[in-house]
This record gives sequence, C-alpha cells and structure tokens, in this order.
Amino acid sequence: MLSWETSTTRGAGGVPGGEVDNDIIISYSDTIMSHCQISNRVQVRRRARGWSQVELAQRAGISRAAVSAIEITRLTPSVTAALGLARALGCSVEDLFGVGSATSEPEWAWPAPHEPAPCWRAVVQNRTLLYPVEHTLTGTVAHDGVVQGKTVSTRPAVAPENTLVVATCDPAAGLLARAYQQASGLRMIVLPRSSRQALELVAQGLVHVAGVHLAATSDRLGNAQAVRACVGPGFCVVRVASWQEGLALAPGLGVKTVGGALRSRLTWVGRETGSGARQCLDELRGGRRPPRMIARDHRGVAEAVRSGWADVGVCLQLACAEAGLRFLSIREEAYDLCFAAATEADPRIQALLGALRSPQYREQLAALPGYSAANIGDVTRVN
Repeated sequence: MLSWETSTTRGAGGVPGGEVDNDIIISYSDTIMSHCQISNRVQVRRRARGWSQVELAQRAGISRAAVSAIEITRLTPSVTAALGLARALGCSVEDLFGVGSATSEPEWAWPAPHEPAPCWRAVVQNRTLLYPVEHTLTGTVAHDGVVQGKTVSTRPAVAPENTLVVATCDPAAGLLARAYQQASGLRMIVLPRSSRQALELVAQGLVHVAGVHLAATSDRLGNAQAVRACVGPGFCVVRVASWQEGLALAPGLGVKTVGGALRSRLTWVGRETGSGARQCLDELRGGRRPPRMIARDHRGVAEAVRSGWADVGVCLQLACAEAGLRFLSIREEAYDLCFAAATEADPRIQALLGALRSPQYREQLAALPGYSAANIGDVTRVN
C-alpha cells in the first residue's frame, strides 16, 4: 500500500472576508460528509460551463460567498446547498461531492524508472493514477509529489481530479494546453506518444485522451476507422486540425521533389512503428528497409536533419519550419483527439471541447505553418 504524507495542512476557516452564510453552516445533522474524504468538483464543473461564481450562485439559489467557500473547501455545504448546486450543474450530488475513502490506494500508470520518483497525479475512470515525471510537449510541469518506497510525499499542487492527461505527438499541443488552462483553470499534462501508443493507453484507461493522425484527409472514414481497427468501438474522436506532413530536407540539397529524394542516395531518419509519420514513410518508400536512425517525435526528425545527422526525414511542416529547413509536402492528414465515449460527460472532457471550439484557439492554430482549423471541434462516435 502506498501511504500519503502531506507537506501542507489546511487551517480551519470561515468564509473569505469573514462573511458567514447559512447555506454553508456545518452541523452534525445536516452535512453530506463526516469522517470521510470529500472530492469537491464544483469549480471544475462551473468552469467547464463557462459560468462565473455569481451565475452559478443565482442558478443554485445560494450566495456567491457560499459558492466561493464551497469551491475552496473551507466549509462543507448543507444538504440544501449541495442539492441546489447539483441541480444547477446537471449532475448528482455524488458526482459533485463524491465521497471516497481517505485510504484509497493510488497506483502507477506505468513503472517509474527510478526512485525517489517525482510524479503527477490524475483521476482516470475513478482511479487515482501516478505518472512518473517525464519530458512533456508543454515543457517542464511541476510535480505533485515524490515516491520513495511505499510512501508518497505530496506538495501543494493541482488536485488529481482537475488534471487531464493527453498522449499525443502534436508539436503544437502547448497552444491547446494554455487555452485549456486559461478557459477552465484545469491542468493538461501532454505526454509525447505515437498515435498507436496513445490509443493503447486510452483504451487501457491510463490516459484521458489520445492524439491520432493515421489517415489522410481524403479518407472519408478518417481516423475513426483507424481507432475502430486499433481499439474497437466505444470511443469518440474530435477534430483538431488538418496538417501537412512531408519531407524535411537538409540545407544545400539539390532535391526538388519527393520523387527526387527517393531516387537520391540520402541518409534518412525514421520514426517508430505505430506513428503516423512512420506509416507515411513506409508507404512512401515501399518495401525498402526502414532507416536505422529513429527519432522520437516530429521535432526529433527536424533536429536530426538540422544537425547534419541525416539528410531527410518525414515530419510535420511546423517542425520543419521551426528548424529552418526546406519542406516538401507529401499529404494532408487529419489530426484528431480520441477519448472513451463513457467519459464524455467528464468536466475535463467538456472543458477540452470548449477550448478546442474557442475562437482564440482556432485563430492561433490556423496561423501555424501547415495547420488548418477547418471543422475543428466536430465529434464522431466510433460504434
């Protein structure tokens, strides 16, 4: 069993500013929590709907001060207040204030490579999972705790139910993570994984969302067919973008066309099996042996070419442009995010859909080299 040692304590307190509200007075006869740990998702669900505290208070029939105090868990809501909040937010009281055991055991999503191991925490399908800290596509993300043996020492951090874990290879994922945080106040952790690796993780319930680009935009069934083939039915795919995938060419090469690159004696850098770029490369090179040099992601391909370790490789136009390389387009691909259909009502998924459809994010994405934001936010169910 992993035991938890918290590095902070929560002092007893009243309503901020010294206010007291009858909606949140604690009594032994009128509370929804006693000697159990409470999971408060009022703020998550409010932000997912884009409501202010004032608007939620009006809909729930309580004061704004009550909403504020409940969200920061300073005081426990009365039954009347809890029912009003649940009714306003379209969920059950259990969904909003689900009571869990204080001794529930967190588990590793996958083994940590060493100890002591900094980790993140996230609730995925009612399980609290620990994620070994690694490089993310959004840079360095502060860890939530450190595991040593069977003990996890926590630090002030984002609550695990307020964290969305996304596995993808999209080099522009940082834009979405920022839009998501700004709109909802929630945290997105973006782990670099190939399309098939990401799909396997979402199918196993180890991450919330998988990024997928395994189909050209000309394919009518698109990534939905690839998702069905890889992990089966019961998922949704939401369109993020169409993007250009092609060849990154070393400076000074006289190659003018994709066919010219294939006919020339060049050193290629490849990608791992299961990635969209590897699928594109295999189709392009036919039965030729895969390159010996393998990059981890699109930026890795561009860096290998820029540094002179390879002459050419398949990657996205964005990664090529960032590295200052010449680009030859091969095809336009559909890039989607995939999540389990059963989690669609999760406030974190709803907040994700809201961020994708926001005009600001759409404008920023469309300005990137090789990206098109047409049909962004469209959801397809994989049955």
